[in-house]
Amino acid sequence: MPVVTAPPLPAPRRSASRSTPRPGSRGGLFPLLLIAPAATLLITVLIYPLVGALVDAFFESNLLYPEKTFVGFENIISAFQGQFWPLLATTLTFAIPATILPFLVGLVAALGLNQRMRGRAVLRSVLLFPWVLPGVVVSFLWLWIFDANYGVLNGVLRSAGIISENIGWLDSGPGAMTAVIVARTWASFPWMMVMLLAALQSFPGDTYEAARVDGANSWQRFRYITVPGLMPVASVVVLLEFIWNFQQFDLLYVLTGGGPAGSTTTFSLAVYETAFKGFDLGMAGALGVLWMVILLPVVLLYLRRMEADN
Repeated sequence: MPVVTAPPLPAPRRSASRSTPRPGSRGGLFPLLLIAPAATLLITVLIYPLVGALVDAFFESNLLYPEKTFVGFENIISAFQGQFWPLLATTLTFAIPATILPFLVGLVAALGLNQRMRGRAVLRSVLLFPWVLPGVVVSFLWLWIFDANYGVLNGVLRSAGIISENIGWLDSGPGAMTAVIVARTWASFPWMMVMLLAALQSFPGDTYEAARVDGANSWQRFRYITVPGLMPVASVVVLLEFIWNFQQFDLLYVLTGGGPAGSTTTFSLAVYETAFKGFDLGMAGALGVLWMVILLPVVLLYLRRMEADN
């Protein structure tokens, strides 16, 4: 019996409405229109001043006089041989603890909020309070707390009988650095807590249940399930917080102004003081270039981590 083969069906044609928009069509132009305001703001506020600072680094330039004299790498070499290393040490002394401490506090808070308990929503709202405050408000709040004469901290310690005389918390280098690290920890741990809590709540519950059935104790479940599961989020959070702390300005400026005796002067304060108090735009630009070179590998590592997570 002969076999009759049906003719092949024609390939379905794509609907014209689903075709890929051509360059220049409305579909291709609309995303550009959406990006345009943000791109314009970025170019105006960030790119243009950054390029200007890079150019100034190669000139002897004063804020009070329009004349510029090309000096090549002289400013950068002078900054590298002079202020760079003390500024790098001070910046790292602030940035590293101010990154690790809020991460640890945020991790503990996230682990606590991940448990079932009464009032969890209220407690979470209270812990988020420092995050919603503007940086300047946080700075003046802690300036009041650490004030030697009318500060809350001295008042509490005197009332408790721990001290008999007021302590100038911001009058010594170690004390001032400790104060700004504590203030930064209080201000930044909430957002790290939120990120870590979101990661914890995304874990499948049956994983912990299976580990519990297999005899794993609390520490083993934390070590072998929680920590590996948090690593992608934790690495991004830590890198981003370090970048922000490396650029921190308002808290340091209000609390210590870089003092005493420059013990809390970081790159951000040094660039500001050199440009707007010393009026030396060339040296400020050179410090900015060195600052950017140090921070660039961390930024690239953060972007690579984000790309890997995506």
